[in-house]
Amino acid sequence: MRALSGSVAAGLIVLTALVVAAAVIGGDRGFPGPGTASIAWHVVACVAALVLQRVADHRARGVSFLGSVGVLVVAGALLWTQWWG
Repeated sequence: MRALSGSVAAGLIVLTALVVAAAVIGGDRGFPGPGTASIAWHVVACVAALVLQRVADHRARGVSFLGSVGVLVVAGALLWTQWWG
């Protein structure tokens, strides 16, 4: 479970970097990109996922499992609200 949530957390880092890059490039070239709210949601979700993944990697079994599930919940909420909603 920790490996899966670690991969998801890494994916969120890449996704956040792409959203920030799209905003910067869009601003430079004069086309609309993701707004400030979307960037903020991605950064907050990324930080939360990293904290939860650290908990999953460094705690005992039960807490580790809950940290891993937390990463998946954060990623799902971000995708649902910012990409599919």
